[in-house]
Amino acid sequence: MDTKKQITLAGLVLMIFSTIYGFANTTIAFDQMGYASIIWYVFAAIFFFLPVAMMFAEYGSTFKEAKGGIYTWLSESISEKWAFIGTFIWLASWIVWMVSTSSKVWIPLSTMIFGSDKTQTWSLFGLNSTQTIGILAILWIILVTFSVTRGVDSIKRVTSVGGTFVMALTIIFWLSSLLLLVLNHGALQQPINGLNSFIQSPNPGFQSPIAVISFVVYAIFAYAGMESMGGVIDSMKNPARDFPLGMLIATGVITVLYSVSIFFWGVSTNWHQVLGGHTVNLGNITYVLMNNLGFEVGRSMGLSTAVAVSMGQWIARFTGLSMFLAYTGSFFVLTYSPLKSFILGTDPKLWPKKMTTINKNGVPAYAMWLQAVVVVIIIFFISFGGSNAQGFYQILTDMGNISTSTPYLFLVGAFPFFKRRQDLERPFVFYKTRGLTNSIVAIVMTILILGIGFTILQPVLVGDWKTAFWTVIGPVFFGAVAWIFYNWSERRRG
Repeated sequence: MDTKKQITLAGLVLMIFSTIYGFANTTIAFDQMGYASIIWYVFAAIFFFLPVAMMFAEYGSTFKEAKGGIYTWLSESISEKWAFIGTFIWLASWIVWMVSTSSKVWIPLSTMIFGSDKTQTWSLFGLNSTQTIGILAILWIILVTFSVTRGVDSIKRVTSVGGTFVMALTIIFWLSSLLLLVLNHGALQQPINGLNSFIQSPNPGFQSPIAVISFVVYAIFAYAGMESMGGVIDSMKNPARDFPLGMLIATGVITVLYSVSIFFWGVSTNWHQVLGGHTVNLGNITYVLMNNLGFEVGRSMGLSTAVAVSMGQWIARFTGLSMFLAYTGSFFVLTYSPLKSFILGTDPKLWPKKMTTINKNGVPAYAMWLQAVVVVIIIFFISFGGSNAQGFYQILTDMGNISTSTPYLFLVGAFPFFKRRQDLERPFVFYKTRGLTNSIVAIVMTILILGIGFTILQPVLVGDWKTAFWTVIGPVFFGAVAWIFYNWSERRRG
């Protein structure tokens, strides 16, 4: 009996859920589009998440012995050069994630201590709050890199603890929202004005057709991470039947959870009253909404204003603790894991020897410090670029969305070339005809290109050149670096 074949259908669904579902995605969706975000999350699930996951399942099952992950998928489908560039841009998405999260991690910490986000009042050495957060983010990057290069494996346990807390947070949110719905006899804080509420955003920044279509990138980001699922198919008991069935079930469950959660935010939150001010941004939105939820539950129970305010603060504190643990655990893994898999998965001859050197703790220390320098430089220029807090976190969110979405252009675009190879053993085949493959690839590529293109175009149309620059610079800069570096390495190899 093969003991490796252990993953059942239920186990696969749970794995997909824990990898993909993000509680904070629902708060950002409600902030940006209100109830109108639901239709885009359903759209992204049907036309992006499900078809692309099946592509990755074919990649993963065919190249199950390869250590290079998506680099191997691309190099075996198109070419080593494009694989290197595509994977370098994928690595850039994690670097942008570090830039964003090292700045956002102080908000849950502040909320945990004070009961609400006080970071916009922080000031070091006479700097404004955005610059102060930038300095703290730089110190965080240095501390984490220093710790991980010395092998702090035990801190990775924080990841599972953080995941448990976030799951508890989701349950608290759902139960509190249901209780509030009962207490208010079905009345919503964000009223529904017919079908229009599910089509038009209450956010003035998402009124134009281009802005609305650009939201598809937020929805795609909410389903990001599925590339890791392709590698588990060879450990399943009955992959041909269970993987597509598991993906269908997981798609349905996650889409329903996202949709109902976004709707539930309207139970406790009136968009214009709570989110329309200048103190709410994409960094603190989750804590503001949870604080407001606690307050509304207390008020609807007939408690005094002081007690209701205290309830909101304690729920916000728990939210801050949960998200801080989740961020911290993720940081200690993701600071080195994507970088290590990229460097060790590619041809070692491409790299200077120092880059591929693994220290006694099993991490590429030199490469990690080089990565830290890049992250620190980006943080410095964004935080000292003159943006207020709202603009700062908008830039960080857009950078993350675009950097996460761009690698899918390579992986989806390479799929027809992968399917044309006749010399591969394919244990799992979902796309059985060339016509179906090409049609699905064309649809997904169109969605990706429109979503990414409009996200970049939107700030240009309103003259926000700073946001436009930082939104696009990640993939463009790292793609150019990869192109130049690969050509240099080729010449060096002779």
